[in-house]
Amino acid sequence: MATPTDPSLETRWADAVAAARGPESDGSPKPDGGPKPDGSPKTDDGPDPARYAADLLTRWSEPQRRYHTTAHLTAVLDRVDELAEHAETPRDLAAVRLAAWFHDAVYLPERSTNEERSARLAGRALAELGIPEDVTAEVVRLVLLTVGHDPAPGDRNGELLCDADLAVLGGAPEAYATYAAEVRQEYGFVPDEAFRAGRAAVLRQLLGLPRLFRTPRGYERWERAARHNLTTELALLTT
Repeated sequence: MATPTDPSLETRWADAVAAARGPESDGSPKPDGGPKPDGSPKTDDGPDPARYAADLLTRWSEPQRRYHTTAHLTAVLDRVDELAEHAETPRDLAAVRLAAWFHDAVYLPERSTNEERSARLAGRALAELGIPEDVTAEVVRLVLLTVGHDPAPGDRNGELLCDADLAVLGGAPEAYATYAAEVRQEYGFVPDEAFRAGRAAVLRQLLGLPRLFRTPRGYERWERAARHNLTTELALLTT
């Protein structure tokens, strides 16, 4: 399969890596760096981010995906941009953006360990890329937080990532119906009765959260619509 390309996403990835490495890094090959043994450009800060972007885009384009595609990745990155003021520092924002790239990088609907495997992938890749240890650890933590989307009070990075990931729940009814249908397609191997029970449990867990959206802007924009959409879907599943 040919490696997917998306210049806009590739640029956003490179920008996030450069921001996470620090203000001194622009992510470009240095004149005295020369190529690495695998032929890719070398920088003073680590390997060229482009080949990591290619690997991630390949993962996000796998055939078993219907909702968790590059369109979802783009949407989450867009929502992070909209809520960016919630991050306390540029490095925090870079960590959230990198976590968005990795949060569904491993996605096999039949497995329950996708977040854990995605977090391990993030830890390995970011260490190789020369991302500081504290930023890498924060990205790993944020990816794992998407298991339950329930950040602790005051966890601004977690609130930002989770709000961006859950923003689809607060869309117009037609957009929400498309999302729900795509999720069902991803679980096409699951019999209807089992899917309805499992999906209903997920919806009840989300509705049981005190707030679906923790950032002020996210709560204002999406909370009411999301609860309406979730309640409607749950009723359809259980009647």
